[in-house]
Amino acid sequence: MSAQPAPIAAHMRRLLELIAEDAPAEDFGAVAARARTEGAGPADLSELESATGTALRLRRVLRQHRRRETELAALFDTAGDLAGLRDLDAVLQSIVRRARMLLGTDTAYLTLRDDEAGDTYMRVTDGSVSPLFQALRLSYGDGLGGLVAQTARPYATPDYRTDQRFRHTGSIDEGVLDEGLVGILGVPLLLGGRGGTSRTDGAGAGAGPGGDGDVIGVLFAADRTPRPFSPDEVALLCSLAAHAAIAIDTARAITDLAQANAVIQEHAAAMQRAEEAHDRLTDLVLRGGDLPEVAAAVAGLLDGGISIHDPQGRTLAAVGRGGGAFQGPAPDPDVLVGHAADSHAAARAVRRDGRWTCAVSAGQELLGCLVLYGRGRLDDSDRRLFERAGVVTALLLLLSRSVAETENRVRGELITDLLTAPGRDPAGLVVRGRRLGIDLGSDCLVLVAETAEGHRDKLAGAAGRYLFGSHGISAEQAGTVVVLLPHDGTLPGEAARTAVGRLTHLVGAPVTAAAAGPAAGPAALAEAHAEALRCLRALRALGRIGDGAGAAELGFLGVLLGNAHDVESFVTATLGPLLDYDARRGTELVRTLGAYFACGGTLTRTKDELHLHVNTVVQRLDRIQALLGPGWNTPERALELQLALRLHLLSEPGKGR
Repeated sequence: MSAQPAPIAAHMRRLLELIAEDAPAEDFGAVAARARTEGAGPADLSELESATGTALRLRRVLRQHRRRETELAALFDTAGDLAGLRDLDAVLQSIVRRARMLLGTDTAYLTLRDDEAGDTYMRVTDGSVSPLFQALRLSYGDGLGGLVAQTARPYATPDYRTDQRFRHTGSIDEGVLDEGLVGILGVPLLLGGRGGTSRTDGAGAGAGPGGDGDVIGVLFAADRTPRPFSPDEVALLCSLAAHAAIAIDTARAITDLAQANAVIQEHAAAMQRAEEAHDRLTDLVLRGGDLPEVAAAVAGLLDGGISIHDPQGRTLAAVGRGGGAFQGPAPDPDVLVGHAADSHAAARAVRRDGRWTCAVSAGQELLGCLVLYGRGRLDDSDRRLFERAGVVTALLLLLSRSVAETENRVRGELITDLLTAPGRDPAGLVVRGRRLGIDLGSDCLVLVAETAEGHRDKLAGAAGRYLFGSHGISAEQAGTVVVLLPHDGTLPGEAARTAVGRLTHLVGAPVTAAAAGPAAGPAALAEAHAEALRCLRALRALGRIGDGAGAAELGFLGVLLGNAHDVESFVTATLGPLLDYDARRGTELVRTLGAYFACGGTLTRTKDELHLHVNTVVQRLDRIQALLGPGWNTPERALELQLALRLHLLSEPGKGR
């Protein structure tokens, strides 16, 4: 007897095991191949292939999360080392080792400036095997490290030996060759500026000096094979370099404290305050704190009012002096944008219009700004504290964006599966929806929105802000944004118009939206989406850009576009007054109107058709006008009336023909 194929559940369990083991991608494909070899049926194979794709996506997301967790843990550990700084060499060695581990390079090393010799020397290495390399000294402008120190900008080269964008010297090239290094990334250690914000073009030094910060050394990560370095890797190494600069700065401060009792007391207070700030801000990050908490903490530490703003100058959080209520008028967003640009260009906090402004940035991207009120001069420690708060704010914003991007991808995958294959796994779709906060098994409205091509990128983000705090979800789909909303009794047209008002304001350009439903279950929701999409196309064809509607509000077009084809409601809405009048009085206004249209609007032909006197026909038409309104015989209204008359005739027993 031939062997029976293994149950599909066994293969599914194997996929879960592979995810748990973080197995190579090819092992996932082998599961379906094995099932095929064992004679699994087409349906099982299709389900298994779909599950394999999902498993690979989950593996990829888990790997990204693990990588981010590893990076954050290393940064927090480094921050902890700084908080308990005792041995500068140990802290620098730890930072270099973490740089090598996080970037996965063959070696990492750190050089420091020698003011007396006028060059830089190798201070710490990790993974180095060449004594010649470990004893190198680099003059400013020589080699990659000299160029980084001279320009105060990160610099990356995939192949050091063939890169002609910096000055090669015999001693440096000999040391690099002896170590066997090829791909090298170097970032500056800055004091008095924020090294983490230095920009790079990814393959060469950034143009111009690195602000007015003092370059005290360079942190490197290098491979013994050609290697490009990503912007994320550059940003991570910049963060570690900032920690190294802080460690060195702190160590120098400790040395200076021993020179005089007055200086000791002053610096001790600054250190205590910086440690308190560091602990509070680090705790905020570890607890997943939000922007108002950051503003309150910094306001208390600096004894001033703090506000946090987005790149457009809009206020995200505001706290008054010492953490109290914020006082005073809101600052002009355009003015704030200019001040944030000044701070970003200077790579440090700047004082403008009686306020201190610190750009919140990640690499070259400006994420917003911090504004400090009620403080005049800031000493170095307070200024660094303020700038460090900007780094913490940037980290929180990046973490929030990372979470939002992950959630948006998951929502997008759910909506794509819901609209393209609602029958493949209806129960699974409902379960996935509940995990995202929406019950697809209950009544929902489906909205489809679009805007002009130049504003489409803004629409998806605007939809997310529009749904904030609700149980709806949204995702981009074929040039539109699809929104699923739990039904609360609101009619589709009302929901569409409400969405249009909010989205137009958020996008800054006209948004057109159509809605359908309520519908429950994947299949019904997919049909509602098709109806909403047809309604959206009708709005576009009618020139109603920037409007919102449901199919039922488009008159006879709604009957043609709607999935329900509610003929009776359309007939009642169009001919209702005549039908009620005829029913109450026994008249024949509906028949008269039908004959009038059938005779081309000619009174003489209509009276012959109805076998009435022409005055009787005129009287009936006057009554029709009184009931339907003076615009009843305009072309558009007449078309709806004729369609309703025909549908009414077809709906009466025995009168269909």
